Amino acid sequence: MKFGVVTFPGSNCDEDMVYALSHSLGQNVERLWHKEADLKGCDFIVLPGGFSYGDYLRSGAIARFSPIMGEVMAHAAKGGYVMGICNGFQILCESKLLDGALLHNTERKFICKNIYLKPKSKSVAISSGLDFSKAYKIPIAHGEGRFYAPDDMLKSLQDNDQVVFTYCNADGSVDDTANPNGSLKNIAGISNKKKNVFGMMPHPERAADAELGNTDGKRMLESILQHLS
Repeated sequence: MKFGVVTFPGSNCDEDMVYALSHSLGQNVERLWHKEADLKGCDFIVLPGGFSYGDYLRSGAIARFSPIMGEVMAHAAKGGYVMGICNGFQILCESKLLDGALLHNTERKFICKNIYLKPKSKSVAISSGLDFSKAYKIPIAHGEGRFYAPDDMLKSLQDNDQVVFTYCNADGSVDDTANPNGSLKNIAGISNKKKNVFGMMPHPERAADAELGNTDGKRMLESILQHLS
């Protein structure tokens, strides 16, 4: 398995993801520049967090036109795996690789803190190998993370097991008090229908090393490897 991590102008979590995949998980990782139109033989593409193009217009709205995104979209269409974290999730929604949109947080403030996630989908790589009775502590850092979708699209996501994670309390309960940004149904991450493209607002790569005092994110990344082995 060869991972490719894309860097856009304004990305700031690309090296975090490279470190988590290569150092913490021992995987082969290739750095991909947004102006390139070559995935360099990578099997699994990661769009990392950050502020691509300064978040002008809308978060991810300009990055979706970067040359490499044509290759990413073609890769996804052929069944190749693509994951977007935070800004990467926003780019996937702007590219229509994922349904819905990420809107400004309800309180119109940037939020940076640890939250808890409940895995929901048993068929998506990043969640399928997790303990579904456990709440996972993962950091968030975003100003536009409020997931929105029309009612029919929301129902389809739920019916097709495409909701990957929901925000929850430390005890695993899911209610409004655990929702940091106003996302519909507490949704923190979703997949496409084929389950090969998925995105989430929280940052598992920031919780993937014992020196950080939290390895819950590493378990999520390990779930990907387990699912694809």
